[in-house]
Amino acid sequence: MAREKSGLGKGLGALIPSESSNQEQSFYSETTGYQEVPIGSISVNPYQPRDVFDEEALNSLSLSIRELGVLQPVLVRRKTADSFELIAGERRWRAAKRAGLEKIPSIVRDIEDLAALEHALVENLHRQDLGPLEEAAAYQQLIEDFQLSQDLVAKRVGKSRSTITNSLRLLQLPSSVQSFLLDGSITAGHARALLGLDSRQDQDQVASRIVEENLTVRDVEKIVREGVNPQKRTPKRSKVKSVSELEVEKILSETLSTRVGVTIGSRKGKIIIDFANEDDLTRILNIIEN
Repeated sequence: MAREKSGLGKGLGALIPSESSNQEQSFYSETTGYQEVPIGSISVNPYQPRDVFDEEALNSLSLSIRELGVLQPVLVRRKTADSFELIAGERRWRAAKRAGLEKIPSIVRDIEDLAALEHALVENLHRQDLGPLEEAAAYQQLIEDFQLSQDLVAKRVGKSRSTITNSLRLLQLPSSVQSFLLDGSITAGHARALLGLDSRQDQDQVASRIVEENLTVRDVEKIVREGVNPQKRTPKRSKVKSVSELEVEKILSETLSTRVGVTIGSRKGKIIIDFANEDDLTRILNIIEN
């Protein structure tokens, strides 16, 4: 059954409700917790160290927000009865303004409560049945708003680093594919398989095929291996690996905890090391240096 498109913001509204017990209380009453805050009532923290934002990334996020809504609430503190100051989430706030939103999901907190909010978010990741995209957005919020590395996020939530990395990669998918994932038209397994396609256009095309043709994850993995349009590809003869190449690949792969390709030629050779992102590359470099 398709879920209502709500975004993580609405989910956190249930997880971290307003401290007010009176449901009819005025929006601008002195409360903390989850609220839908008018974007125009939020001002940027003047001491915010970050003042340069990648325009392409901001436009991409704005398009995603226009399509899906804000998946991660921003953090604000109340200045007056009807004004707030941004604590964390300026990139999301700017993108939401650019997308034309009138209100943005927010968690109103005293500045001293940030540590408690981090713990609350981690607890909710343990307890609540979040969707795969909402879970990825929560991990991203821990990284962006609390300056945690992927390793620290993994320790906080008790999962492997590779699980966190694979979850975060879902946020790289086109908004159209994320929409399918959010409403349950495709599964997280489908989405992870789609990440094997280099072209966002191909990802979008195959995602539509999943919905229309009821493709399985194995079907998608086969499409990724063979190409979206296999009839247009020129068959390549695969070179059989030698025993030496396979042995070196095995040693390096186990040492670096990633896939390694080795080619040994008559005059020179080549080593190809796969890494997921910048953090993973740093991890591999540390292993090599040591």
